[in-house]
Amino acid sequence: MESLAHKEVINLLLQLAAMLLSARVFAEIAQKFNQPAVVGEIIAGIVLGPTILGIITPDFFDYLFQSNPSANLALDGIVQMAVILLLFIAGLEVELHLVFSQGKSAINISILGLVFPFILGFVIPYFFPTFFGLAEGNKLLFSLFMGTAMSITALPVVVRILMDMDLFKTKMGMVIVAGAMVNDIIGWLIFSVILSFMGKSGNLSLISTIGITLLFTIFMLTLGKGLLNRVLPWINKKLAWPGGLLSLSISFCFLLAAFTEWLGIHAIFGAFLFGVALGDSDHLSEKAKEIIHQFINNIFAPLFFVSIGLKINFFTNFDFWLVAVIIVISFLGKIVGSGYGALRSGYPLKEAMAVGFGMNARGAMEIILGLIALENGLIDEKLFVALVVMALVTSMTSGPLMKWALRKKPAT
Repeated sequence: MESLAHKEVINLLLQLAAMLLSARVFAEIAQKFNQPAVVGEIIAGIVLGPTILGIITPDFFDYLFQSNPSANLALDGIVQMAVILLLFIAGLEVELHLVFSQGKSAINISILGLVFPFILGFVIPYFFPTFFGLAEGNKLLFSLFMGTAMSITALPVVVRILMDMDLFKTKMGMVIVAGAMVNDIIGWLIFSVILSFMGKSGNLSLISTIGITLLFTIFMLTLGKGLLNRVLPWINKKLAWPGGLLSLSISFCFLLAAFTEWLGIHAIFGAFLFGVALGDSDHLSEKAKEIIHQFINNIFAPLFFVSIGLKINFFTNFDFWLVAVIIVISFLGKIVGSGYGALRSGYPLKEAMAVGFGMNARGAMEIILGLIALENGLIDEKLFVALVVMALVTSMTSGPLMKWALRKKPAT
């Protein structure tokens, strides 16, 4: 069995130290400006990557991130694990009973907030594929991906924005969160089917993969959730707390991630569904959730977001018109769709606009989608950069636009 050489171990440790330190520094700066930590972490990656460090001190950048292929391979494995854990905690934030409690409003907002941007994201790239960077490949598959990328809302970012604005426990806050939850589940299911069509690594036929994916989703949201609800009290009582819960949760997260990877629909989907099933249990305390969140959000998530900037030169791959079109499609589709859904549910115009702005936050989800598509050769580097910029812009503007929509006119 091969192992890392002495120099490769040093190189890997230096990579991890540089990534975590820079992520923390830039996350703190971002939060000082009332921005999500993820914005700072992505910027940290751009600074450490070929965009800035690679230009200022190319020799040092090469030594740190390019001189040891074995260390880079080990780092890639750690980053893959970070993505899986990130989707696991995103799933933990999905509370199915909250979705059901909001009923028709959540369905209207989530479905219309999914359909409108999906149609825009599908139709425009389908008729102008070369503008979006599709030189060769399946145009239908490419357009399906673009529709999905335009339609998923970043639930963790939405929750953070609503908490910062003291709107999380309000009726409007609850309906936005519920809409984002439904949006996420449907969006990830669609993307899993797209990955099945790509046929990259599945062990089953396409029809079998799609069928098992649907059955697995239904099982995890019904019987699987019920089974976890029965087992958790025993875990809390018999095993050391919180160590037993933490180790078993992550073990089963990896197990189900391995299952969906074997299916050919990517490991992140199994991790996400397990998070949904576990997070909705009555016996998973808020304190336990917080411990899991802190462990993953402050160690593994920053490694993933910093790694984004290490892969691509954002200056040389920045296409102004492509970025502008992607941002317009993302804003128009999500705000019109979700806002119209809120209007149909009886919300006044200003609150409906605020719902649309709230649902427009993209953040981590689009970046993860884009990275998987880039690694599988479905999109090029320019489109990936455009998707990252779109995710940053929507995350940074969602809160201020909600405040603008809900502002009260001064008394005259």
